Amino acid sequence: MKAFVKEFIKRGAMFCGGGPFIVAIIYMFILGSGEADSVALSRIITEILSSLVLAFIAAGVTAVYTVERLQYPTAALIHGSVIFIDYLGIYLLNGWIPFKWQSIALFAAIFVTAFLLIVIIIYKATQSQIKKLNSQIQ
Repeated sequence: MKAFVKEFIKRGAMFCGGGPFIVAIIYMFILGSGEADSVALSRIITEILSSLVLAFIAAGVTAVYTVERLQYPTAALIHGSVIFIDYLGIYLLNGWIPFKWQSIALFAAIFVTAFLLIVIIIYKATQSQIKKLNSQIQ
């Protein structure tokens, strides 16, 4: 457990700088769509800090693949569950999606679909590399 926490913190710290970048992109789209021409400084600060937390957790939880000795589907389920809760919580707290069951269901459907596609692509790519390595050994 100690190794996992250490790796979680290391990974989270390396990638949490992406949080403010995410906020900047979101505001570029908001400003570009004409929905707003200014944003309160308090909101920007809140969203930058919450996006740092979002990115820290999302990056940190990837330690589950390298530190813990779990089968890939179990690790992927833990990873997906943690970042789903992380993303949904931050998105709702910041008002990035409305607190309505339809919005949450749509978010969940998009998230699960995208996450499953990514997991399947990574799994297939890894299996292909393993087959190549095995054929080279023999």
